[in-house]
Amino acid sequence: MQEIYIEQVGRVTNHKKRLKKELEVVVTNRGKNVFIEGEGDKEYTAMQVLEALKLGFSIERALALKDEEIILQTIHIKDITKRSDLESVRARIIGSEGKTLRTLNNLTNCAISLEDNEVGIIGYADEIEEAIQAIKSIIQGSKQGNVYSRVEKQKKRKRNLDKLAIANESDDSEESDEFDE
Repeated sequence: MQEIYIEQVGRVTNHKKRLKKELEVVVTNRGKNVFIEGEGDKEYTAMQVLEALKLGFSIERALALKDEEIILQTIHIKDITKRSDLESVRARIIGSEGKTLRTLNNLTNCAISLEDNEVGIIGYADEIEEAIQAIKSIIQGSKQGNVYSRVEKQKKRKRNLDKLAIANESDDSEESDEFDE
């Protein structure tokens, strides 16, 4: 049995039946303490989903964590900066009218959410590192435009490497076809 404290327990209690059905675990709560009971691997997945709900993700985004290739990463703002005015740091992450968060969501192909002094990132393991670096840079005071351009350059470099790898694979398969004749 696992236990997690969730301040906004309504995020879980509103979806108890769906969580039970999709995660194949029993979800109960006593006040703001939520308990999960089930098989070990299913409990672990359920804990990840509940952690995502705690960070403010929608139920659909949180349930995406059932896919083994999708992971949840949390960043504690206090671990990155020594600044005492954490409200302005949070404002930098969100951006005016949420623009910074939306732009980072689109550029990194990851879902990013901010709750209190924690940033949650849900995405594929190979894409999440870019999002982590981008968030850390913004927390440390880098200009949003510079962060966006660095993420775009990294995506372009990755696409080029992927194309090169695909080209090399097709060259290898053509060579093996020649020997088959």
